[in-house]
Amino acid sequence: MSLKAVLSKIDGEIPIALDRLTSFLRIPSISTDPAFSDDVDRAADWLVSDLSTLGIAAAKRPTNGHPMVVGHVGGSGPHLLFYGHYDVQPVDPIELWSRDPFDPAVLDTCRGRVIAGRGSSDDKGQLMTFVEACRAWKSVHGHLPCRLTFLFEGEEESGSPSLVPFLKDNSDELRADLALICDSGMFDPQTPAITTSLRGLLGEEITITGADRDLHSGSFGGIAINPARVLARIVASLHDEKGRVTVPGFYDDVSELPDMIEDQRKALGFDESAFLGEVGLARPAGEEGRSGLEMIWSRPTCEVNGISSGYTGEGFKTVLPSKASAKISFRLVGGQRPLRLRESFREMVRSMVPPDCTVEFTGHGAAPACTMATDDPSFELARNALSDEWPNEAAFVGSGGSIPIAGYFKEILGMESMLIGFARDDDRIHSPNEKYDLESFHKGIRSWARVLAALTQ
Repeated sequence: MSLKAVLSKIDGEIPIALDRLTSFLRIPSISTDPAFSDDVDRAADWLVSDLSTLGIAAAKRPTNGHPMVVGHVGGSGPHLLFYGHYDVQPVDPIELWSRDPFDPAVLDTCRGRVIAGRGSSDDKGQLMTFVEACRAWKSVHGHLPCRLTFLFEGEEESGSPSLVPFLKDNSDELRADLALICDSGMFDPQTPAITTSLRGLLGEEITITGADRDLHSGSFGGIAINPARVLARIVASLHDEKGRVTVPGFYDDVSELPDMIEDQRKALGFDESAFLGEVGLARPAGEEGRSGLEMIWSRPTCEVNGISSGYTGEGFKTVLPSKASAKISFRLVGGQRPLRLRESFREMVRSMVPPDCTVEFTGHGAAPACTMATDDPSFELARNALSDEWPNEAAFVGSGGSIPIAGYFKEILGMESMLIGFARDDDRIHSPNEKYDLESFHKGIRSWARVLAALTQ
């Protein structure tokens, strides 16, 4: 197989690939807003048509929500499944965009040329890097490098309500040797990455109730319990003086990183001050004795996301609030079990609620962490392939966020996932003026061609 010829084909056809991408980006496939339902459907049709030009048997598959796009092509060697999503986030606030979010264009900026438009980075531009790599391969060789399954989702930006049922109903059809996921990013603009750990997520909302109505603070202050004070004590107790979470049993299933991964991360030279400086901060505030990358990639966290109680409008109102509530999220790692931690957290809170108060809990999701099997030789093959394309050696990195699809592939289909993407930290995904660097698109296509060669040779 001539990889050189495939790379040359990619280089020569970038303008045409950009035309295809901008055509795709013009479709406002906002999955969370019913007003755009027809557009989401149109984006699925666009993908079916495009995959069909590669000789891929593709179809739009119905769900209870927006459709899935599934495509298959036969071949020898490993069976790879490629996943991406074709829906996008809403564009609000529209007034902060410098141009129409669905009128994509290639722009010259102080940091280089970028593809501007909603979905350019998350995830249409990323999705198309893989499709374009396959297109070049097919053009040069007359066939694709192995057996491939394509799975493109239309509800990722609205919580993926149809995904788990679809995977379960079609598990035999979708099961492959390895899943490739393109919804991730680079470590920095010159360092490609394979994401090998994803933190899980546990969301909890607590509401403390005292009196049956708000009370006058002059008449009842001092003698009546104040739920806001109770809540403040609970929130303050969630961390000790060294930044460790105090929920009983919280660290029971947390393990240390393998030495190989830890050494790789140290070699990345992560600058904590520069990272925090981008948002006007200076000092790490997590666990003492842990590096910055440990804090955001491989250590569990507990964070207060919102607090509400009493009068918060203009001016001043002297009341003892009847209720106080807080939203709290836990990012989980390793073997931490979210449902067990939920019960431990709730029991801790109950023990701190005084007799004249009641507490109500509302759960907001519970997903375990996902750690990929980096001892699988495929991971090192892919890492070397990426290193051949970019100036810096590729790294195995963690993600502070959660990408549930990787866990679903492992749990439902029994297969590992490899997350490779070319987004950059300044791509403004989910925000006004989203962009995708032209270099990310071009070299992303070349990178996938190299990875395909490495995995199939």
